[in-house]
Formats: sequence, structure tokens, C-alpha cells
Amino acid sequence: MTDEEIFEEFRAARALLKGHFVLSSGLHSDTYLQCARLMMDAERGGRLCAALTDKLCKSAMGTFDLVASPAMGGVLVGYEMGRQLGVPSVFFERVEGKFQLRRGFDIEAGARVLMMEDVVTTGLSSKECIAAIEAEGGRTIAAACLVDRSGGTADIGINLTALLTLDIGNYPEYALPPELAAIPAVKPGSRSLK
Repeated sequence: MTDEEIFEEFRAARALLKGHFVLSSGLHSDTYLQCARLMMDAERGGRLCAALTDKLCKSAMGTFDLVASPAMGGVLVGYEMGRQLGVPSVFFERVEGKFQLRRGFDIEAGARVLMMEDVVTTGLSSKECIAAIEAEGGRTIAAACLVDRSGGTADIGINLTALLTLDIGNYPEYALPPELAAIPAVKPGSRSLK
């Protein structure tokens, strides 16, 4: 898929939002990519994850035993990537601020794991999820996301394969551009701010 085709999928799903948003990282932005809306159409989600699977396979990562994702954003894309790759998928949930496996999920010692996210901004959730995978005995051999909005600068400790890489402005609250500061902020994501 071309970048324009991917953007068209976001537009068709009404998943490319403009305004003033507070991201899960605490940063502010004028652009929000709502992947839950993107994934609510199973056909659309399948097309996008198939394109990402092709990209992963071309990078010669080998085979995976499992896909693991951070909840909430990574749950749907993790499930679909597991389906595309023909492997199970699990997700980590935050319990008292730390990622944990619940719901009877486990990771076999030495399992080759793909860590899957919907959107990466700073990479903090990705790094936390990778550490949780390793703590459970898995080996995170690759990481992927639908959108890397850091422009490729997020360092998560391993190679990150993104379907779409964008360089979208992200700002701390004290350094908002005037046009963004003039608009009330909304928080559309799942993680509450501290």
C-alpha cells in the first residue's frame, strides 16, 4: 500500500482527526490517529495489517510464535496481526501502572514474540511492553505499528516496522504553538493522565 492509500483508509474511517489533542504520552498535538475507528471495519483492518505483515516478512525477521500488545490501543491490531501471521495474540493490561498479563494469558519461555502497537509517539508504552514480554520469558524479536508518528525517531530498543511513518508535531503543554493553545484540548485515547 502507498502512503496515500493508507491515508485514504484513515479518511474513509473518519480516523484522521484535526484539533487540539492530549496524547497518552501527555504531549499535545493538532493531529490524532484514531486506530480503533480504523479497525472497526474488519475488512479495512485486514487490508492494513496484511500490508504491514508483508513489510515485516520482507525485513527477514523470521517466524513468530506469538503477538503481544499493550492494551488498549494495541488489542485490535495485535489480534489482527496474529490472525495474519497464523499465531496467537495476547495483550498486556496496566495494573497499578505496570503491564501485566491477565485473563489466563501466558508466554512460553523462549517464545519469539512480535510486539504490536497501533500508534507510536514517544515509544514509552512499546518499551514497557517489551520489558513485560521479556519478564514473562519471551524474546521480542520485532516490533511493529500501524503508524509511527515520531518520524522514525522513537527509540524502543529494537527495530520498529511501521506501516506509515509520519513526522507530526507533538508539544509539551508549556510550549504549545499559539494556534493550538487557542483551541480547547480533548483526550480521545484510553490512558488517563497522571
